[in-house]
Parts: sequence; structure tokens; C-alpha cells
Amino acid sequence: MALPLMPKATAVWLVENTSLSFEQIAAFCGLHSLEVQAIADGEVAVGMVGLDPVVNGQLTKTEIERCEKNEALRLKLLIVDLPQVTARSKGPRYTPITKRGDKPDAIAWLLKQHPELSDAQTCRLIGTTKPTIASVRERTHWNAANIKTRNPVLLGLCTQRELEEALALAIRRGGTPLPPQEQEEGYGDDEQGGSYNERNDD
Repeated sequence: MALPLMPKATAVWLVENTSLSFEQIAAFCGLHSLEVQAIADGEVAVGMVGLDPVVNGQLTKTEIERCEKNEALRLKLLIVDLPQVTARSKGPRYTPITKRGDKPDAIAWLLKQHPELSDAQTCRLIGTTKPTIASVRERTHWNAANIKTRNPVLLGLCTQRELEEALALAIRRGGTPLPPQEQEEGYGDDEQGGSYNERNDD
């Protein structure tokens, strides 16, 4: 079931501005009814500013009024059919501080799985630098002993679409994907931080 944007903040607004039951709010926001009750009692989300789902286009006033009249009814999230445009700003990719430590792992994964990617493409994909890529490749990175090959998509450093587009571009430019058997033999054990592939296809 789709949930509203910022469920807890939405629950705060619904508690403060409607007569909906805790169960109705909990079902809509994906929370437990006891958590919604705790919000109402001021024990949870203290000081949190409520997020108005009507202003955000996730609910209508009519829908709220419909459910206020009957506790057995459940709120229905308003789904916008129009595709959302994803705007990408120019310049370096911003990476949250909590994920910056994952970049060497992502670099190692790309070097192992997709050596056809140029260093410039890797820089754009995960927001890193060529010296960092070189240090991971040559195992001179300060944290080389703890680097594990991990998919940058799963780490949240890039999207699957961005990765696929980069791979398609690399192949068009003459990059050749490494055969599966070489991918497996070219690197050591992911968990043990084994040797990295010395191959440089840039």
C-alpha cells in the first residue's frame, strides 16, 4: 500500500486537525494505532510540525470528511497519474554524509563488475574523484583492508537507470564488458576484502 509523504508528520497534522480515529490515521500513514495515540498524547513526535496532506495533494477535504463520518472507512491516498519530472542539477553529485563512507565499496564493485566504465563515468555515477578510483584499483586507499564490493544502486549512490545508461554509453564508445568468469576471478572475496582487479580500461 502506498504511503503519504512523511507519514509521521502527516499523522501529526491529521491528529491535530481532524476527528479521524487513531486506527484510520494509522492505516493511512502506515503506523501502529498505539503510535498515533502516543502522538495525540504528546509522547511521540514532540515538536514535529504537521504536514498537511491536502495542501500536498495527497488527500482531499471531501475524503477526510467522508471518513470522519464513519470510523469503519479508510482514507484513500490521492494518486497523481502524471509522471514526476526528476530534475538533476548541474555540477557534482551531492552525497549525504552518512553514505560517503560507502563510495570505496561502490567503486570496487564497479571496477569488478563493469570495467568497461571509464573513470569519468564512475565519478559522475557515484560522485567520487579519479584519485580515489585509482587508490581503490591499486589498493593504496587508506581503508583498503575494509573495502567490500557493494552495488552502488543498493547503497543509494545512484539509480539503476543511471547505471544502465552509463553502461550503454560505455559500450557504444567501445568498452567491452568483462566475461562472467573473469569477473569472478578478477577480485578476491568480497567479505575478506581480497585483491582488486589491476585492469584499467580507461
